[in-house]
Amino acid sequence: MKLSNRVLNRTLLARQHLLERSALTVAEMCDHLIGLQAQDVPPPFTGLWSRIADFDPETISAGLDGRSLVRITLMRGTIHLVTPPDALRIAPHIQPELEKAPFRKGFNFGAMVGLDPDEVRAHGEAVLGDEPMSAADMRAEAARLYPDRDAGAVLQTWLYQLPVLQTPPRGKWKNNSRPIWSRVQPWLGAPLDAGYPLAELLVRYLRAFGPASTADMQTWSKLTGIKPALDTLGDRLRTYTDDGGRTLYDLADAELADPDLPAPVRLLGWYDNAVLAHQDRTRIVPQGQGTPLRAFATAVAPVLLDGYVAGLYKVFPKGPAARLRITPNREWSAAERRDVEAEAHALLAFTEGDKEPSVEILEPGEDLRV
Repeated sequence: MKLSNRVLNRTLLARQHLLERSALTVAEMCDHLIGLQAQDVPPPFTGLWSRIADFDPETISAGLDGRSLVRITLMRGTIHLVTPPDALRIAPHIQPELEKAPFRKGFNFGAMVGLDPDEVRAHGEAVLGDEPMSAADMRAEAARLYPDRDAGAVLQTWLYQLPVLQTPPRGKWKNNSRPIWSRVQPWLGAPLDAGYPLAELLVRYLRAFGPASTADMQTWSKLTGIKPALDTLGDRLRTYTDDGGRTLYDLADAELADPDLPAPVRLLGWYDNAVLAHQDRTRIVPQGQGTPLRAFATAVAPVLLDGYVAGLYKVFPKGPAARLRITPNREWSAAERRDVEAEAHALLAFTEGDKEPSVEILEPGEDLRV
């Protein structure tokens, strides 16, 4: 059976809870989405606000303090906000590739080449121990132990090897303080769970992002062995093809969305996995317009209009005011502009409720920078 791009779009939005806001709790949504991208502090708050009705940002803060939520390096080597069970069972799949990366020539211009990985790890374990430690203090120890190496590269190597997670206060509502790191087991009081099957992780990926190709799953996770893992699922899966003839896998009991479903305006956080979790992103990024990954690095985030990325936005808080500027990727109708403006004001009320809001929609392609 062939699936149109529109079916894939509406199915992704439905599974991402972007067609209507959900009654799921924060923890339930984190589990369903297999974490939210949290390389920076604001995006998971915006991502959950866009998906959960009456979302209270203090829920994340309380979860981080109470250790029912954690910020940990997982898919694609980036920080994700997840529940402790996912931290413990997904990390063993990610760690092997993370640990290899620092000793390759491409890592920080070969800064770690020639060092013994086991010795570097042992030094890192001795430095970090069982108590949280700031990145600055770890870097100072790296400079002491390896005076002829880039201390920042040594620090990053430790953060890949140990494994570790970020502890609060960083990641709490409006708290962008510098990272403090802890090894996973002392913080969560449990060891990593190496017995979680990759196949079950892929089942969960399909529930949140499917139907999808093996290349999509690899892009999302950066894991190998995808196809053999899928083969173990047998009749739990069914297959489709897309407009380009690629094979797409999905769960046999998963529903496809009606392509005619209306899709409300949504403003996502930068690097939201709804946009990044497929190799072929045309189901959400219109063909020919590219994916603005470089822009995301400057806190520029996507606007979804009729279910597709139709523009970019950025919030500029300054003193008593907060400006939200938007640049469309195409011409918008008057009705589309009104809908986007309304959602933008709602987002400002959420993120900058104590400031005087203003929303500015620019011309297509116009520079967002002030």
